[in-house]
Order: sequence, then C-alpha cells, then structure tokens
Amino acid sequence: MSRPAKLTLAGTSLFAIATVFFVHYGQQAEKAAMHQGVVRDMEQQRLKKERQLDFDMQRALEEEYKKVQSVHDGSVVLDKPR
Repeated sequence: MSRPAKLTLAGTSLFAIATVFFVHYGQQAEKAAMHQGVVRDMEQQRLKKERQLDFDMQRALEEEYKKVQSVHDGSVVLDKPR
C-alpha cells in the first residue's frame, strides 16, 4: 500500500472510532438527563401527596373546631342594641 492510501485508511478509521465514541457519549448523557427527569417527577409527586395530606388534615381539624366552637360569617350584621 502506498503512503497516501495508508494515511487515508488511518484517517477514516480514526474518524469512525471518534464518531462511535461521540455517539455513545451522547446517548449516555441523554440517558442520564432522562433519569434526572424521572427523579424530579417522583419528587414532585411526593411533595404533592404530602401537601394533599396536610391539606386534608387541616380540613379535618377545621371541621372538628367548627363542631366545638361557634364560627360566624363576617358578612352577617348583628342587630345594634337600642
């Protein structure tokens, strides 16, 4: 083989190997990014569930307090004593 043929073969081989590594690296980075999205979604779902439980607990406490205490609406006007 001539020298230019060997250089062309070496150049194309290096280019092919570099392309394979670049694509592999890109796939790994994309996979890691997608996994982070799943982790974020799970965390958001956990927080949503936690907040809903807090809300439900507050609503139950409100109902308990309404049973025990008399709560008046502020829009009701009481008769003024004369």
